[in-house]
Amino acid sequence: MKLKKFEGNPILAPLESNAWESLVTCNPGVFYDNGVFYMLYRAAGKDAEHIIRLGLATGRDGFHFERMSGEPVFSPSIDGPDSGCVEDPRIVKFDDDYYITYAYRAFPPGQYWRFGHDEVLLPACGQNAPAVISRNMGNTGLAVTSDFRTFKRLGRITSPVLDDRDVILFPEKIRNRYVLLHRPKQYIGAQYGVEYPSIWIKFSDDLLNWEKKPSHLLLSGIKGSWEEKVGGSAPPLKTDKGWLVLYHGVACAGRGYYRTGALLLDLENPLRIIAKTPDAILEPEFDYELTGYYNGCVFPTGNIILDDTLYVYYGAADKYVCVATCPVNELLEFLLAHCRMSD
Repeated sequence: MKLKKFEGNPILAPLESNAWESLVTCNPGVFYDNGVFYMLYRAAGKDAEHIIRLGLATGRDGFHFERMSGEPVFSPSIDGPDSGCVEDPRIVKFDDDYYITYAYRAFPPGQYWRFGHDEVLLPACGQNAPAVISRNMGNTGLAVTSDFRTFKRLGRITSPVLDDRDVILFPEKIRNRYVLLHRPKQYIGAQYGVEYPSIWIKFSDDLLNWEKKPSHLLLSGIKGSWEEKVGGSAPPLKTDKGWLVLYHGVACAGRGYYRTGALLLDLENPLRIIAKTPDAILEPEFDYELTGYYNGCVFPTGNIILDDTLYVYYGAADKYVCVATCPVNELLEFLLAHCRMSD
């Protein structure tokens, strides 16, 4: 089972005339509402600091998008904790508002593809500086908007001493609690029961109250496989068979290719995995996925079900925005027929 990649990929590419997005456009959050596909995409220019912002594009058919502004719609704050970069948005809707989880740093990461694995630029600071500054650590924040043009930053929803990204909200409460996926890199070793960074779940009675909530292991990596290191990809999608969840797997403990798998979770107990694809359903194949700023990377951050079609929006090689599709029922039937987990 493989997703079908759009023949017109990439659907969004760097734009030389806009300095802030002249080098990178990737990892889009996408939401469909009232006939419009809204896309918040990660963008960066050619500056050595590699300041990352979010741009806005919209479309009507899921494949063709038009930029809505020559300027970013969401940028690092002037003096807040997210003053270095904002990236990798995931979008859900509650009431009439769109809630966006996004990764951020206190300082720009620099052109990380020129550094060693998992290295970023570090600021000059005193020995008493907190880890989020001294290590320029990745945290996750929550923002809210009603129009994708004006935003309210609600604050940090991860621990300041954890590198905790791939933080994704479920789009509705389950048993009267909000649910969140996250991937803290430091949760490895004997006390956590996993060898590589894994996907964990939290539950809360408030969208901003997560830090002291216990984490429950959902999915860990498989040694020697395409998914040694795993993380959540796009917001869970509710189907009559269960929650459809895309995740990314990385070979070689995070140093290899990025690929995508799928989970089916119980509607009432998302800690229960009903089915899991053993092999990737999306992987790097084409030049636009194999050559860029992370070679061999497909990284979904948005997905939509519309008229029985699953649209998956992903960053390719940390440079482009692409889309792939499949009949959602075909994927669900494949999961249930061939990929069931033993209870």
